Amino acid sequence: MNLRSLLSVAILVAAPLSAGEYDALAKALRQTWPQCVTVAVVCDATGSKAAVDAVTGAFSGMKVIVVDVKGPQDIGKAVSALTSRKPDAVVLLPSDKVVSDGSSAASFLIQRMAAAKIPTVCTTEGGVRQGAVFAVGPTTGGKVLANAKAAGVAGVSVPANASAI
Repeated sequence: MNLRSLLSVAILVAAPLSAGEYDALAKALRQTWPQCVTVAVVCDATGSKAAVDAVTGAFSGMKVIVVDVKGPQDIGKAVSALTSRKPDAVVLLPSDKVVSDGSSAASFLIQRMAAAKIPTVCTTEGGVRQGAVFAVGPTTGGKVLANAKAAGVAGVSVPANASAI
């Protein structure tokens, strides 16, 4: 698999899709890091198409980079692609079959992105415990949860209204 087939870019359209699960995350990201114009998603693009569409809708007005991975063996290539593309943040999908919250692939991705000063955000407490900078979504009950240590490593701030984990 070459880098060209690994990396596909989706630019948001003017009419956003129904996002639901990612709306609060997009709002918190925009408020916390208003300079953020590009987010990336690393996932099995075919298996997570509905979630990718939801992220695209929620992050309306931003460029969304989708890095397609078929298994843990592709995560190193994804890290290389993102390091060269330099998105402003990476969004984890909680139920992706490869890079879901709690997976070893997600831990690897989160750590490498933080070292490259690219923060990761998500929708679950598990993702924050794993090293994402902050989370807000249906499973957090609308509460913003943050990992100050992860924010420090990535060189970013946490949302003002966040509860520390």
